[in-house]
This record gives sequence, C-alpha cells and structure tokens, in this order.
Amino acid sequence: MSIPKEPRQLMINLMYLVLTAMLALNVSAKIINAFFVVDRGIKNSNTIFDTSNQFAVTALEKSVEQDKGRYQPLMDAAQQTQRISKEFNAYVEAIREKMVEETGGYYTEEESEEHAGQPKGYKNKDITTRYLVDEKKGDELEKKINDTREELLRLIRSLKGIKGTNITDESISDLEKSVSLKVDESWKQDKKAMKRNKNLTWADYTFKQMPLASAFPLLTKIQNDMKSSEAQILNYLVSQVGASTFKVDQFIPISSAKKSYIIAGETYEAEISVGASSKSITENVVITVDGRSLPVVDGVAKYSATGSSTGVKSYKVDVSLSNPTTGERETYSKTFEYEVGRRSVAVSADKMNVFYIGVDNPISVAAAGVSTNTLRVSGSGGGITLRPAGVGKFIVNATTPTNEASITVSGEGLPASRFAYRVKPIPDPVAKLGASSGGDIGNGEFKAQGGVLAILENFDFDARCTIQGFTLVYAARRQDPVEILNAGAAFSGQSREQMNKAKPGDSYYFNNVRAKCPGDSGTRRINSMVFTIK
Repeated sequence: MSIPKEPRQLMINLMYLVLTAMLALNVSAKIINAFFVVDRGIKNSNTIFDTSNQFAVTALEKSVEQDKGRYQPLMDAAQQTQRISKEFNAYVEAIREKMVEETGGYYTEEESEEHAGQPKGYKNKDITTRYLVDEKKGDELEKKINDTREELLRLIRSLKGIKGTNITDESISDLEKSVSLKVDESWKQDKKAMKRNKNLTWADYTFKQMPLASAFPLLTKIQNDMKSSEAQILNYLVSQVGASTFKVDQFIPISSAKKSYIIAGETYEAEISVGASSKSITENVVITVDGRSLPVVDGVAKYSATGSSTGVKSYKVDVSLSNPTTGERETYSKTFEYEVGRRSVAVSADKMNVFYIGVDNPISVAAAGVSTNTLRVSGSGGGITLRPAGVGKFIVNATTPTNEASITVSGEGLPASRFAYRVKPIPDPVAKLGASSGGDIGNGEFKAQGGVLAILENFDFDARCTIQGFTLVYAARRQDPVEILNAGAAFSGQSREQMNKAKPGDSYYFNNVRAKCPGDSGTRRINSMVFTIK
C-alpha cells in the first residue's frame, strides 16, 4: 500500500491499520457500523425536514388562496425550490449507488446478518479515489453544489418588488447566510496539505483514499444541507405573506356559540375571545348583510332578523375594507346560518299510517326544539328505503306488504322514537269504459270507445295502473253469445268487429278484467262490467 503524503489521508490509513489489527478481537463490526450509524442519523434528520418542508408548502398554499394575484409568485417559487431540491438529492444518490453497484451491491440478511443493508465494498478505498477523484466526479459534485446554491438565491432575488412582502436586498442577505448548501472551504486552511500538493482539490481532500463506508455519511450530509436550505427558503417565502405590518390599537370581545339552537334543559356554550384590529382598518370598513348596509361603530355592526317562518335561515355578509398591507380596497364574504324552530303538537290517525308499494310516499319529520340538521331518520320492515327531499322531508319507498314497518327518528338530545306503519299494495283500480263502469249506454258512445281504462279513484298518489287484458262477451238478442279474448287495454280487431255490431237491446260483458299497478309483480283481477245498448 502506498503511503500518501497528506497528513489527513495518512491518519486515515493508520486508522485502518488499527482496524485490521482489531479484526482478531471481533470488534470490526462496531467500528465499521459507526459510519452507518452516523449515516442513519442524518437520514432521519432528512425525513424530518421532508415533513416540515411539506407543511410549510401547505401553509403557504392556504395563504396564497386569499390573494392569488399578488402572492402566486411565492407559491411558484416554493414549487421550484422543491423541484431543485429533489433533482439535486437524486443526483447525489446516483453517485452513491454507482459506487455501491461497482463494489458488488448490498449485503442481504442471508449473506451477512451483521452487515445486512450495508455495501459489500464498505472497506473499498479504490472506488472513492478512482470515481470521485481520478474520474473527476467529485469536482462535478462540487460545481453542482455551488451552482444549485446560486440557482436558489437567484430565484429569491427575482421576487423583489412584490407588494405586501419584505423581499429586500437586506432580507435576502440574511437568508443567504442561513442557506447551508455550500462547499466547506476550511480544507484550504490545511497549509501542510496544500504545500505537499499544490494542485489539491476539494475532491482530493474529501474523498481520496477514503473507504466507501465513510463516504456514505459525507454524501448524506450534503443531501441534508440541501434539505435544510430548502426549509430555510420555504419558511422565508411563508413569512412574506402579509409581511408588511400595521399597528393594533383596539380590542373587542368576541363570543362564538357552539350551536345557534338550544332547547330548555340544554346548556348554552360559547367561546369568548378578544378580537384585535386597527383603527386604520375600521375607520373605512363597510359591512353589508344580503346587500343591506349596516351602521359600523369601532368596526362592529349589529344584525338582527325576525324568525317569521321555521327552518334553516342564512345570511350573506360582505366586509369591504382597505388592506393595510397593500393599500387596496378588498371585499371578504361569508354566509352564516341559524335555525328558527316552533313549538308544535302533532296528531296522527293510527289506522292511516300506511306506505303504498310502487309509489313515492312523502313524509315530513320535525321535532320541536331539535335542529333539523341533527335529526337522524331511518326505516325498517317492508323493504323500506328513504331519500332526502328537502329540509325535514323524505321520500319513502317500500316493496313488501307488512303490518310491522317503522320509521325511527333520533337527534341531538332526543331519544330514538319509533313510529309504526303498514305497507300495502296500491288499492284496486276500477275498470271503466269512458266514464262508466256499467249500465245503459248509447250505441254511438259505445262504438266510440278505444279500450278499457283502469282508474284509481280517490287515491292521492301519482300512480297509474294499466289494463293487461279482458274477455269480451257479445250477447245479441236471440243469438248465441260470442266470446273474444282481448290482450291489453285497447280493443283488438276481433273485439272491434263485435262492438261494431251493437244495436239497441244488445248486451256486452267485460269479464276477467286484469290490471297491473306500480309495485305489482303480476296482474290482479278487478271488477267486471256489463253494458246494455240503448
């Protein structure tokens, strides 16, 4: 092994001679592991930086949403900073993986439980010297560090002049001091090393004759510097939102209720805090509610409304003021809600609690003293399903006849209440010919009919039944009856032929009339009809 001239490298070689001697004592793993312990510690720090940096970007994004036109450049710069950081760390990681690949990769647990996850060439000094020094990859890394640092600072300098920020030469200079991504120039102070090698470079001094294990924490530290610099810049950008200051000179108490609706026996709760503002803002503030301007005293306007009808009410507040940061007139809007209730008594006829199959059954649900927003409504039995149809209103659909269906209502402070219902099919429709279901009928009126109708009489739901078929019997005087099977509601050709023969004294029978209503799985038999031609 050649003896290097630089004292620092000589010391490292001597350390490895000691390491070789200690192998017999079975402690080599502890010495080598020290490098990886340091590496893992720095990587843990990098993970913390990642979380912190993402939090800063999220905070900046929320702030920028309030004034995208003014502060969007800050968001753009934050995203650009993240991109630069990601590309730089990927570049450094590629250097590490290249050296690991050329020295055999990583140990697996099957190959070495003691060194699992560590590079097989952890003792190799040739790879660091050849790749980082002789092949000039270390010089390239040095240039990459300096160029990336300058790119970040140039990005911040381009933001000077944004209103409402404090991006000045002085603040940028302070930021520059906190950006840790840079090449440490202290190695140039090693005069003996410089004297022995007048062409000594940062790569020579840092990596030459260094074992691969020791290069791991060095490269991870460079990545750590990048993430730390990213954090400094992101925090700097966050601090620039509304950086201009104004004097707070007035305070008012603020009460915020947990809910705007309580009933007797409940506890009213509110959070009391202090609102701070500046007379420079409140002197020219304009507050309107639903377009109606309100008097403002010391920045406070009072709003009142009479609860003339029940339900959830809302009102829109617009606050217009001069932004002390930008000097521009700005308007902020928000919609608030409250609920008006009414003491009430409900009376229902138990025998009328019916849901019909095949139609929408509308119901209204209200509980005096309970906000409709907190009511929970559910159904069971009879294949019941519910869907909302407005505030306190629902549509019930059912599929199976039963006497044991129910609607259950509960809410904040309200015990669950069960209401019993029956589920029934739609009642039978009435078969009619025109407006009549039997009796005497004029010859012309009879022949003018197009078919048999199924009418739901005295049924208040939006439902329609259809005739599926019937048997028509034509009985003329002193002649044998003629029977026709008619499919559907409209008269078939054969039925029409017999109807056209109608003359006074003839009788027509409509038997086995079958209809189908919404919710029916098959047809149902309804009333028969008998007509006599007059």
